[in-house]
Amino acid sequence: MSEPSTQFDDKAFLKTLTQQPGVYRMMHSDGSILYVGKAKSLKKRVSSYFNRNNISARIKQMMQQVTAVEVTVTNTEAEALLLENNLIKEHRPKYNILLRDDKSYPYILLSNHEFPSLSFYRGSKKKKGEYFGPYASVGAVRETLNLLQKTFKVRQCSESYYRNRSRPCLQYQIERCTAPCVNLVSESIYAKDVDYARKFLQGKSEQVISHLVNEMEEASNRLEFEHAAKLRDQIDALRQVSQQQYVSDLSGDCDIITCKMKDALACVQVFQVRNKMNLGNKCFFPKIPAHYNEAELLSAFIGQYYLHRRPPEEIITPFEPNEANVLAEMLTNQREGKVKITSSVRGKRARWLDFANKNVITAFESRLASQAGIEQRYQALEEIFDLSDSIQRMECFDISHTSGELTVASCVVFNREGPNKSEYRKFNIENITPGDDYAAMTQALTRRYTRIKKGEAKLPDILFIDGGKGQLTQAGQVMEELQVEGVLVVGIAKGVERKPGMEQLFILGDKQPIHLSSDSLALHLIQQIRDEAHRFAITSHRKRRNKSRTMSPLEGIAGLGPKRRQSLLKHFGGMRGIERASEQELAKVNGISKQLAQSIHEILHSH
Repeated sequence: MSEPSTQFDDKAFLKTLTQQPGVYRMMHSDGSILYVGKAKSLKKRVSSYFNRNNISARIKQMMQQVTAVEVTVTNTEAEALLLENNLIKEHRPKYNILLRDDKSYPYILLSNHEFPSLSFYRGSKKKKGEYFGPYASVGAVRETLNLLQKTFKVRQCSESYYRNRSRPCLQYQIERCTAPCVNLVSESIYAKDVDYARKFLQGKSEQVISHLVNEMEEASNRLEFEHAAKLRDQIDALRQVSQQQYVSDLSGDCDIITCKMKDALACVQVFQVRNKMNLGNKCFFPKIPAHYNEAELLSAFIGQYYLHRRPPEEIITPFEPNEANVLAEMLTNQREGKVKITSSVRGKRARWLDFANKNVITAFESRLASQAGIEQRYQALEEIFDLSDSIQRMECFDISHTSGELTVASCVVFNREGPNKSEYRKFNIENITPGDDYAAMTQALTRRYTRIKKGEAKLPDILFIDGGKGQLTQAGQVMEELQVEGVLVVGIAKGVERKPGMEQLFILGDKQPIHLSSDSLALHLIQQIRDEAHRFAITSHRKRRNKSRTMSPLEGIAGLGPKRRQSLLKHFGGMRGIERASEQELAKVNGISKQLAQSIHEILHSH
């Protein structure tokens, strides 16, 4: 192995290390973090990396790039584990296992209102109200909300929609709401429906049914048969809902976490059980460096997964993750209550674990087959273009506008795994003749590849342009001017009839187009990246157009901030009054100088 950088004196550094627990960071020469780890004893753990005879191939490869080691001392190993996972999430080091899907799980929010609403919620819990969940998927939340709306008729509209109603909406007409917005239901009756919905979400559906049965009998005894019939229908609906919501035979709250990995592919499956209710499952495909085992994967996943989630009372796993005791201690501190990680289970828990294992195998094989399909497409594309090296990265550009208005260019990026959405970019095109797609493409490519030349992004192996020879020529001129070499530039023309499967491919520098058969795997990949660029361009253009149409003309004026805009609107009673005002009248408003008044008047009357 080659020695670590001579700039780093490891022997001198190791002498300064403490035996206390803490976190260490392996640093690259460019200042980036290569790896974050935690240790019970910093001195022992970090020293092991410099034992040349007893480290793995993965560690050897990493140590060749290390130029410094930074450490943070903590009070306990559990604190070190928590800090380690925070640093991994923030810096995403190359040699750590990375949980890529870090979106927050969805909740159901019961608002804090005299007539509360039920709604889908995702994000930090800033809104006042009661939160139920988290649920395993968006689908699970929407299905639950739909069932609750049928059964309890609690409103699910937004506050602004609720405040501005003058008559009942369609939800009232189809018996999905009792129309509290126009006072068609009393506060006490509505509160009872809300309480039933709350108890159902807490997993107390049998208790709700029991209350409704008692109410039905009382109504029947009072000879209120119409009301009793409504309660009977509600009980039937609730029983159907309870049957649709799978009830677990596990006591308490628990998560069942299983994993499977092979080569560079890893799959982790999480099943959630809360209040004996199965909230469903979700798959994760973490990014793993080479030479990790499943125990290490499970440990790293659990640490990152519960970083910003409240852990359940029990986590069931198929085998013991690395350092399970430290992991359990960290989770116990986060929960502020006992958390146990169990791997030797029997009876009901064993059946659940077996069920989860079957699911993770199915998901893993499905992903593997999907990746195999992508790999075949890439290989076919390499053969078509006669490439000696494998394609690792591709980019595709497209232009979107409405009659030349607010032009947007999109850039989508594909790697060997498919779309890499975190690297997508959009470019708002300015200062061109409206509708000039050639100028728009030139501007977008110039901006993109100037940044690439500065090292802000990687150079692709293939650059696709959604267009024919004209667009391709513009791309060639930009690449030549910026002296970008080693990129295959390809134009995708739609063909005479503009139908899928009739595309013509023009390679920069070649006069004759390439025609591929409609069943070509290479063509399917090209169509996929072209269609994705088209979708992203249209979506970005619509957002820009909608924003421009809702933006006040005052917002584009330099020196006119929110407070001054508000002063103007209050003084003149709205935009119409501001537009009618003279420069002298504008200058009378507090905070508006003569020069600014002149600018406002000129801009508002420039058309």
